[in-house]
Amino acid sequence: MTTARRKSYGVKGAPYAFLLPATILFALFFALPIGYALWLSLHKAQVKGLGLGSGARKEVWAGLENYKDALSDSELLSGAVRVVGYGAIVIPVMLGLALLFALMLDTDKVRLAPFTRLAIFLPYAIPGVVAALLWGFLYLPDVSPFYFVLDKLGMPQPNLLDGGPLYLALSNIAVWGGTGFNMIVIYTSLQAIPTEVYEAAKLDGATPLQIALKIKIPMVAPSLVLTFFFSIIATLQVFSEPTTLKPLTNSVSTTWSPLMKVYQDAFGKGDIYSAAAEAAIIAVVTLVLSFGFLRAANSRNKQEEAR
Repeated sequence: MTTARRKSYGVKGAPYAFLLPATILFALFFALPIGYALWLSLHKAQVKGLGLGSGARKEVWAGLENYKDALSDSELLSGAVRVVGYGAIVIPVMLGLALLFALMLDTDKVRLAPFTRLAIFLPYAIPGVVAALLWGFLYLPDVSPFYFVLDKLGMPQPNLLDGGPLYLALSNIAVWGGTGFNMIVIYTSLQAIPTEVYEAAKLDGATPLQIALKIKIPMVAPSLVLTFFFSIIATLQVFSEPTTLKPLTNSVSTTWSPLMKVYQDAFGKGDIYSAAAEAAIIAVVTLVLSFGFLRAANSRNKQEEAR
């Protein structure tokens, strides 16, 4: 082989060499675990007698039996309903606050903008478990300073860890931790808008409110779609907050959310086959909802461009 040909093969193979480490990591830590989980979801454990001794417990083919059981499981369905209610509070409030803060920081009259951005973003840097513990103790009547102040003022002291208020308590943790990240995404898009657009609008007599409603928000619509997409995924995978608050209240069951149900089946009951099927169903639902939303958003954008 000539030197020129060797160099040609080397140049052509260079991109694949650079991709090889990422491909190996993807296969080992993403594709392989997913494949194994799907394989487990199609099997079940068959126990003979008391399940003692070698050969008493073996893995057999189950087909779609685990999926049928999961779809008819009332605990999994109840957890899905609770997550829908939780998401109905978290997503609009979190994205609404993120958009409001981004618009406020994008004005010329804002003071201490770097400090304000950091203060709003800082809760996102705190791990979810730590944030849930922090708010959990603030919710407890015996140790919370808020309840102490309410008691001194003679005001009612609601139990935020019981009944309906529990949704507000959990939603508050998610909103407090996620607003800063979404605000940064939207604010970055606002900073990318040319200043000439604002100057032209001001010359036409537009007020700051009109500029925000008719120029800024429509131009950052792709960022709003992106943050909504991330919020859907995060909501469907809620796990840390209710799991962390569970020791503080009896209102949070071990199967409060679908992912908690998966964890309970896998490590509480030791039924990894049913847990794998439930995890696969959650993944499919997440993909369908996410891509369905993205497709609807893209279709709407195309219709607006056609006008």
